[in-house]
Amino acid sequence: MIAMKRLILKPAILLAVLFTGFSFKIKAQDLESATLLTRSEQYDKALAMFQQLIQKDPKNSKNYFFLGENYLQDYFADTISNSITVATKSAKEIYQKGVDANPNDPLNYIGLAKVAFLVGDNKTATEMRAKAKSFLLPYKNIKKIVPPAKDYAFALAKIAESYIKEGEVDTSIALPLIREAIKIDNNSRDVYLIAGDIYILVNDGSKAISFYKQAQFADPKSPTANMKIGNIYVKGRALQAAIPYFEEAISLNADYAPAYRELGQLYLLAQRFDQSKENFKKYLDLTAGNIPAKTRYVNALFYAKDYDGVIKNVEDIFKVDKSRTYMNRIAGYSSYEKNPPDYDKALAYMETLFKTVAPDRIIKKDYYYMARILLKKNQNYPKMIEELNGMKSQLDKEKSKYSIAPNATEKAKVKAGMDDLATKISTLDSSVIKANVEIDKAFDEYAKVLSFSPDDKSVLNEIATNYYNYKRYEGAAKTWTKMLDTAKDNTEDLMRIGRAYYTGEEFKTADSIFTLVVSKSANYIPAYLFIARTYSKMDPDLKLGIAKPKFEKLIEVSKPDSVKNENEMMEAFGYLSYYYMMNNNFSRSKDYYNRMINLDPSNKENKIKGYVGIGSVEMRSTTTEKTNEGRLPYLSRATEAYNKILAIDPMNASAKSQIAYIHEFEASIKKGINPNEIKGIISNKAGQPIPYASIRVKDTAAENLSNGKGEFKFEIPQGSEILIISAKGYKAQEVPITKSRVYNVSLEQ
Repeated sequence: MIAMKRLILKPAILLAVLFTGFSFKIKAQDLESATLLTRSEQYDKALAMFQQLIQKDPKNSKNYFFLGENYLQDYFADTISNSITVATKSAKEIYQKGVDANPNDPLNYIGLAKVAFLVGDNKTATEMRAKAKSFLLPYKNIKKIVPPAKDYAFALAKIAESYIKEGEVDTSIALPLIREAIKIDNNSRDVYLIAGDIYILVNDGSKAISFYKQAQFADPKSPTANMKIGNIYVKGRALQAAIPYFEEAISLNADYAPAYRELGQLYLLAQRFDQSKENFKKYLDLTAGNIPAKTRYVNALFYAKDYDGVIKNVEDIFKVDKSRTYMNRIAGYSSYEKNPPDYDKALAYMETLFKTVAPDRIIKKDYYYMARILLKKNQNYPKMIEELNGMKSQLDKEKSKYSIAPNATEKAKVKAGMDDLATKISTLDSSVIKANVEIDKAFDEYAKVLSFSPDDKSVLNEIATNYYNYKRYEGAAKTWTKMLDTAKDNTEDLMRIGRAYYTGEEFKTADSIFTLVVSKSANYIPAYLFIARTYSKMDPDLKLGIAKPKFEKLIEVSKPDSVKNENEMMEAFGYLSYYYMMNNNFSRSKDYYNRMINLDPSNKENKIKGYVGIGSVEMRSTTTEKTNEGRLPYLSRATEAYNKILAIDPMNASAKSQIAYIHEFEASIKKGINPNEIKGIISNKAGQPIPYASIRVKDTAAENLSNGKGEFKFEIPQGSEILIISAKGYKAQEVPITKSRVYNVSLEQ
């Protein structure tokens, strides 16, 4: 039965010996009757009977031991609804009372060891096991053993069982104990069942079946062994082979309700729904009015992935008993897991759970699901952020258009678009704010998950990945840092951390990480690449030139295998050529563009990039030439570069457009007109001129100041896109550069 629970209820572990045959019509108020109720999953009834037995005979330590087992089995029968904190606390109190009742009985010490082991207190678990063993005296003759052989073997088996936790067991310790127990009592159903359960945990099904069959032989009337064998076949997906064993369990006891549940679950897995419903109906009939039984039925539906069925049955339970608020848990899980998921409904169930259930009954998985639900509910957050930033950028452009609109009609037209865009931004901004609150709460829930298992790398990685996906880059980097394993090559892990800091614009920290990688792996090219990128980000205007030596170093380390490192070298050439061009060192700039062209003679894309660069250098050179006649040779060489692009790609639209522009430029030069010269007046909202205002071309060094009348006139680089107008005491304004050569701008104080 417990092995069955491992399949259906996931974490179930054999925590108490199972029964042979029984009838639900129990009359005698004795220990056997009480344990019979536990084994038949009637935990509430068993609890009441144990309490009566303890009241009647408070010195009988075994009553306490099996009551403690009842608490633990109740938990493992339904780990979704129950709290391990509550279960282990209750069990521990009872086991301690058992020790007080009879300090010389090893069983309650074993119970205390089991509880300590389950909650991670291995030191206490070891002490309690040692205490229990101290009452199992060494023996030479089994017939004269103290305590008696049957009790001695049972205690050994229970000690072995106390090493089981979370589906794992240390067989090097548990199996010698089981072997000794079998040696002492080779006709014990209980010992053989525990032995089978241990072998199941190490995936030795054939050995487990062998022990289960011996348990069946020891107690032919018990349905337990058949059910365990059936579950082995279910675990192996041999569903047809499992059916006879479950049916045999029922034939041994027609009122054995758990067997019907198992058979119903099996038919559900096999998609034989009519037979599944028939067996589940029988199970529910046998446990009529038993809400805990229906709860276990709901759990079976959950693990069979019948999530809609779970939700329906939970709502049915609420109609009968609204006090079972913990059922919101499995309903919330199911709303999350169903296809399609219903994250709003899942969140509503989980919020109700957290509001109505005592804190000590909130389990680790609750925090886990709450975190995932909140994140999935806001999975469009990254897209919303991009959309919001795009809208804000567009609004800035519209404001610039408004400021230079030539007349009232045009201003009104632009204003209407600005107002519509502003409304959309406000609505989306509210959604982003709300999403941020829920996303932050999700990571708070993850922190609570980690409080149970701080070093769980799968959880840490999930948290870090979500931090990254939801644009919390520093959180991602710090969480991945916790996962670093210094005992192995952690180069890729460090790079992942560095990239997170880089994306989050924590450039100094990112540089320290990439530098650490280089110190450990001197030839690791990606680290050099990101160091160069990082310094480029720290000097976007190229004023400091701090990225230049980093890109030169990237070329140096990449050059020995230029074929493999082609992309890295192209990026370095691109940066350095642009750097030199923006600093008017046109000769060095063209050198790097030519290196692009010659890096791989067969790579057309590289060649086109190189010729585009050379064309840009020649065009920029015209801005430094004072005479129109002196500009013509540069324009001729630019045309030559763009024609080389057309020789490679005759349909290249950009090259054709540039050649057309150059022809216009040449024509204007011949007429004495400079197409790159702009002029205008900078004033305030009152129409008063603003002297010494700055007029700068964005992302370049091209800048001019207005004169005492607010007037300006200067030549801008070809291809410039945006002017930044600023003055002391006024708000800076970005103005798109159009075909117009006149820009009269009004600044707001």
